[in-house]
Amino acid sequence: MFELTERLKKLPPYLFKEIDQKKRDLQAKGVDIIDLGIGDPDLPTPPKIVKEMIRAVQDPENHQYPSYSGSDDFKGAVADWYQERFSVTLDAESEVISLIGAKEGIAHIHLAFINPGDLALIPTPAYPVYNIGTLFADGMPYFVPLLKENGFLPDLNSIPEEAATKAKMIWLNYPNNPTAAVADRDFFEAVVAFAHKYDIMVCNDLTYSEIAFDGYRPMSLLQIEGAKDIGIEFHSLSKSFNMTGWRIGFAVGNKEAIEGLGSVKSNLDSGVFQAIQSAGLVGLRKNREIIREIQEIYAKRRDIMVTGLRDAGFIVDTPKATFYLWVPVPPPYTSASLATKLLTDAGVVVTPGNGFGSPGEGYLRLTLTQEEKRLLEATERIKGVGL
Repeated sequence: MFELTERLKKLPPYLFKEIDQKKRDLQAKGVDIIDLGIGDPDLPTPPKIVKEMIRAVQDPENHQYPSYSGSDDFKGAVADWYQERFSVTLDAESEVISLIGAKEGIAHIHLAFINPGDLALIPTPAYPVYNIGTLFADGMPYFVPLLKENGFLPDLNSIPEEAATKAKMIWLNYPNNPTAAVADRDFFEAVVAFAHKYDIMVCNDLTYSEIAFDGYRPMSLLQIEGAKDIGIEFHSLSKSFNMTGWRIGFAVGNKEAIEGLGSVKSNLDSGVFQAIQSAGLVGLRKNREIIREIQEIYAKRRDIMVTGLRDAGFIVDTPKATFYLWVPVPPPYTSASLATKLLTDAGVVVTPGNGFGSPGEGYLRLTLTQEEKRLLEATERIKGVGL
C-alpha cells in the first residue's frame, strides 16, 4: 500500500541481521551473552550531573520551549571548555550550537549544504551516518578508504581531481570509530590546505576526544590556522560524560556552517530540553575530575582486552584513544564468519568490520563497554574457541 521513497531505498542494507537473530536465538535458549558490539557506555552518568538534572527539571522556567540553538549558559560553557581544552576561541553566540546528540547534527548538516547530486567525501570504514546523511540529502558519497598502511587516515592525494573539485564537504573522525586511529597536527594541516584549495567544508566528528590514554591528548581541527574558515566540529556529551541516553551534544566552528545547521534545526526540531542543558553544564565545568576517572576505567579495560586477545592468538595494537579495539581477523576467517563463530561458540558479540564499509573486511571491532570481570570472562571464552 505504501511505497518507500527512493531516498530510503538507497540506504545500505542492515549487515548484522543474521548475527542479531542468532544472538536472540541463543539468549532464548538461556545462553549468557557478553555484548562487545555496542558503543554505548555501561558506566552511569556522574552523580553531580544527575543531581543538577533533578534540580533543573523541578524548575518551572525549564518547562517551556528552549532555544533551538541552545541556552546562552550552555553555549558559553562550550566556548569556555574549548578555550580551556584546545586554546580555541569561539564566539558563543555565532560559533556554537547545541544538538540533540551529535548524531542529529551530523545527519542534518547535509540538508543545509548538500544539494541533489553534490559530492561528499566519506571515509570508509566509518560511522554510517556520514554516508546516510549524504544520501538523505540526495547527495553522492565518494568513499575514501582508510587503510592500515596509511595509519587509517584518508590519503588526500589519492582523491581524483574531478572528485575533489566537485566535493562540497569531507568527513573526518579522529580519534576514530571504528579503527581507534588518531591523527596528528601534520594531517590536520594537510586537510585544511586541501579544503582551502578546493573550497570544501570540513566536518570533523570529535566525539571521542576525551576517551584517550597514557597522557595522549587528541587535538581539535580548529587548532589549525585557517580551519575556522572551512571547518565545523561536532562533539557529544555521550561519550565524555556517559550521557548517551540524555541526547545532548554541540557543534562549533565556521559561522556560516553553524547558521546553516541552525536553519535546518529551527525548522525540524525545538532544541534540547533546558534541564538537560543545565545538567550538561556541570559536565563541561567539572570536566577534569569526571573525565580523568572515566579514562582510568577504560585504560584498565583496554589493557585487559589487549592482553587477553593477544594470549588468544590475535595481533592487537594498543589504542591511544576511544573505547574500541580494531582487531585483524586471522585466516581463513572473514569478518562475518569469525563474528558468527565467536557468538555461537563463545557467546561473545563483536562487530564485523565490513559492517562499517568494505575496507573494514578482515577486521573485528570490539568495545570496552563492559565491566572488567566480564571482559576477562570474554577473553577466556575467546581463548576457548581455539582459533
